[in-house]
Amino acid sequence: MLDLFPDDRKALPLDPGACLLGGLALPFAPALLEDIRQIAAQAPFRHLETPGGKRMSVAMTNAGGLGWVSDRFGYRYEPRDPLSGQAWPAMPPLFAQLAREAAEQAGFAGFAPEACLINRYTPGSRLTLHQDRDERHLDQPIVSVSLGVDATFLWGGQARGGRVKRIALHHGDVVVWGGPARLTYHGIDVLPEGLHPLTGDLRYNLTFRQAG
Repeated sequence: MLDLFPDDRKALPLDPGACLLGGLALPFAPALLEDIRQIAAQAPFRHLETPGGKRMSVAMTNAGGLGWVSDRFGYRYEPRDPLSGQAWPAMPPLFAQLAREAAEQAGFAGFAPEACLINRYTPGSRLTLHQDRDERHLDQPIVSVSLGVDATFLWGGQARGGRVKRIALHHGDVVVWGGPARLTYHGIDVLPEGLHPLTGDLRYNLTFRQAG
């Protein structure tokens, strides 16, 4: 597993167009978690169903003008929460600011996220290797923020079945990928048992996208 010293993780290249910004979100973590709590009070976490009828182990909700949903009809973005029929909670200013600054540090200036997918991991949950390709603007990067219990990021290639790097993600880490790395297969390995002083045994992930 790739887990270098803190100074080496401040801007760690993963591939052309992809890098890890170690600890970038640390100063904002308590405020980010409070924003998550307020979003979840309006649009509760839920376990979505895949088009194949399987229940996802990771619970999720959304903030922003669009929210990512999945059911038997497929993967897509919707402007309203299917559970309530209401618009998704507005994206907090801190969310958007952090996403813009992270993208700029990674070489993608002008990023303006429309959607923030918020994933909640419990021990034993995981996210299998996949591509983020439901967005119309594939020329725009993905910005991913880790909060809470440490996880292992799986970073593959442009096709299934290739070599997969295993990268340690710590509280406050941010990963950005775009350009030639935009359709890289990626995922999260099974979350181990662990405790974090701010989140207990949970891990939260904020994934910012320009979707519409």
